[in-house]
Amino acid sequence: MLEQITERLEAEIEKLTHELNVELPDRISKAVELGDLKENAEYKSALERQQFVQARISHLSQRLSELSKIDVKTMPADRVGFGSKVTIFDPAMGEEMTFTLVAGDFMDLDGGQVSMASPIGQGLTGARSGEEVTVHLPVGERTYHVRQVVTLPQQLGLKPQEQSG
Repeated sequence: MLEQITERLEAEIEKLTHELNVELPDRISKAVELGDLKENAEYKSALERQQFVQARISHLSQRLSELSKIDVKTMPADRVGFGSKVTIFDPAMGEEMTFTLVAGDFMDLDGGQVSMASPIGQGLTGARSGEEVTVHLPVGERTYHVRQVVTLPQQLGLKPQEQSG
């Protein structure tokens, strides 16, 4: 999972860097040729895009740096955390749900991913299989039964003795 996220970040940074260093200077140059920069919408648009791209590259680089600090071997093998695949049962709705906890930037609801920063992500973090957790949602409290937890270390095939913590 970490490799996939890293690849996506690197690919987006590469694409944005090309836009910043090749495409935008060309757009700005063409806009300058049109004359009066005060009334030049093309010029303003290109400059705004340039600022956005610079900010996005900075943000993505920071996220890449944060990901590089994650050591899967130190993650608990029996508790919900980043990358865990969790199956819960909602007794109030009579529904079972399975999803993976991810960082907010990489959330894909259609792909069964939930942000760790979301109320349900925060409520489940640290829970073990078999536990009951109460999550504070915008619509009120909801209790879930944690049926199964497959942690990132387990998904990667790390044995419990290979881990610390």
